[in-house]
Formats: sequence, C-alpha cells, structure tokens
Amino acid sequence: MKTLDISREIALRIALAARALPETNAASLLKVLADTIGLPPTEEKLQSLKIKDLKHGADNEFAAIDKEHLMQALKILKGETIEKPENLPTPELYQEGEWTNSIRVACASNHGELLDGHFGSCERFLVYQVNPTNLKLIDVRNATSPSQEEEKNVYRTDLIKDCQVLFVASIGGPAAAKVIKAGIHPIKHLDGGSAQDRVSALQPILGDSPPPWLAKIMGMSAEQRVRFAQTIDED
Repeated sequence: MKTLDISREIALRIALAARALPETNAASLLKVLADTIGLPPTEEKLQSLKIKDLKHGADNEFAAIDKEHLMQALKILKGETIEKPENLPTPELYQEGEWTNSIRVACASNHGELLDGHFGSCERFLVYQVNPTNLKLIDVRNATSPSQEEEKNVYRTDLIKDCQVLFVASIGGPAAAKVIKAGIHPIKHLDGGSAQDRVSALQPILGDSPPPWLAKIMGMSAEQRVRFAQTIDED
C-alpha cells in the first residue's frame, strides 16, 4: 500500500477533527477528504473545503452529523483556532469533604463555560462541586484522548469517574451505558446554555427532598430514601 505524503501538521489536524465528530475516526474522515478534495490533503485543498463537502462526501458518510460538529471539524482542518486558553473559566480550590451533602457534576463543553458538548467529541469537561447552598467550578479537564479512537468513551468515562452526575448536550447509547456502569448519572440538556446555570438548578432539588436516585448519590440512608418515596406516593 502506498504511503500518503501528508505533513505532520495536517495529519494532526485530521486526527483532531475526527475527534470533534461523533462516532468518527481518522480513517473515516480521510475517506471523505479523498472523495471531496482528493489525496493527499494539502493546505490549499483544505482551505477550499466546505461544510457541504464534509456532509455529503463519500456517499453521505457524515450526513447524520449535525452542523455544529461539522463546523468545528472544518475549523480544525483549516488550522483555525477554536478557542484560546485564556477564554476558559478558572477553577477554584476545593478540599475533599469541605461541603456536606454535595455532589460533583461534569459538564461536556466546547466553548467557555457553556454546556454545549457531545460526550464523545467535547473539548473538555467542566467539573462543579455543588450542594444546596454552595457552588463552584473546581476543575477543567481536557477530554482529548491519548489512546486509540475506539477507546475514547472509556477514556472519557474514566476522566470523570469521581463525578456523580454528567450533563451533556447529547450522548450516544453505547457511551451512556459506559457512563451509567461507572456509577455516573447522565442528563441531556439539548438546548445547552450556561453550565453553571444548569448546575445551580440542582441546588433547590438537593435541599428539598431530592428524588431517590439523587438521594442515593448524596449518601442518604435507605430509610431516608424510602421515606421520601412514601411521601411522593401519598401526594
């Protein structure tokens, strides 16, 4: 098999762009590029690439992928900066056990402090500690996996294994199964929005008779959870 003459920079862009597309690997993306701009992909060819090329190339390989993810991949392929590090929120110090009745929430994010990421392709996870009266961002975790493409969901799940809840804009079935198996409760927010606002909406729920699944996460006793369930039934 003939080896493609691709520069290291462009090879890196292709690998990163593939990670930005749900359920996609570099080989699939290269197949689309071969069909739309031809091989080898050069700087000049990539600059001519359009969204419609990605969406309909190689027998509609990426037809089901939404425009936002395709735009993100296109920016990476063209070498455009998606986001500067200084635009990211700054975590605050948190000591384990500092707050009682608190849980840890991971939010899939691509931009600033927005909840706008697909689990399998988001740039990072914003990690919040929250209880009925306190809330703060305690970590920003880069979600770029150093492992093989097919292992990315395992890697990402392990990255947030200390969290009890996961907020995402979207997540696939196999990935959701891995997250749940790890003891993390995934919640989809299709409309996205501010990650902090989404997490803060949990505060009144945490402080006012949380549902059984959340009570269990908070460490409430079985007796307390049964009492809450009985109250719901009586209502």
